[in-house]
Amino acid sequence: MDLEKELEVSIKAAIEAGHAIMDIYNSAEDMQITYKDGDMPLTVADKAANKIIVETLKKEFQTYSILSEEEKDNKSRLENDCCFVVDPLDGTKEFIKRNGQFTVNIALAYKHESVMGVIYVPVTGELYYAVKGKGAFFDNGSGKSERIEVSKCTDLAKLRLVMSSSHGCEQMDRLIEKYKFDNFVKMGSSLKGCVVARGDAEVYYRFNPTMEWDTAAMQCIVEEAGGIFMQMDDTPMRYNRENSLNSKGFYIINNPANKLELD
Repeated sequence: MDLEKELEVSIKAAIEAGHAIMDIYNSAEDMQITYKDGDMPLTVADKAANKIIVETLKKEFQTYSILSEEEKDNKSRLENDCCFVVDPLDGTKEFIKRNGQFTVNIALAYKHESVMGVIYVPVTGELYYAVKGKGAFFDNGSGKSERIEVSKCTDLAKLRLVMSSSHGCEQMDRLIEKYKFDNFVKMGSSLKGCVVARGDAEVYYRFNPTMEWDTAAMQCIVEEAGGIFMQMDDTPMRYNRENSLNSKGFYIINNPANKLELD
């Protein structure tokens, strides 16, 4: 597929949404925090970013479906081969903590496979993007992109691990204890997958459930950088599904040799 326009529009929308997020982040305005699904926070920044992205994508790609965290799910998307999968503000908890570790995620799923991914980091201006078959790229905010690849490290003693800063779990603690990891970093949002994609870490395991919009953009970028992204039962992750919950967890590794076993 030639996704040049899809990529260009998605990058533009992600950056514009990121600027709107930063306007709120840097202001003294009330974030207007509400909660959905129990303890999941929602801020005015989530809503502002969502509006920009959804309106842009709908205008440019009228025949495509959109699955966004902040939009009511329209199940007619299941009949469409092309579906944008959007998280307008991934890492809302990090946004509220003001630690900078949040992203804008836009992916395109074609026949249930993530074929394009865009991740923008509003605080730093960093941009990660990939199209299936064309490699993964990183722009540090300068406007110049460079191709990125995963690390070649397979030495267990030297592996660098990234893990969630807001979603700890017993399995992760056991994994760290079993393999005696002491080189690990906690961070928020899809940044964890990006860190593996650019070769600054080798392992990211996520046992807790996530949603399609949390992983779709990240998966394409990781895979195009040469990494491995699989569900915990070693099956491929698919998108534009009836149930958007990623219930099986997933892992990202730079090399098959670095697959970790909990039992």
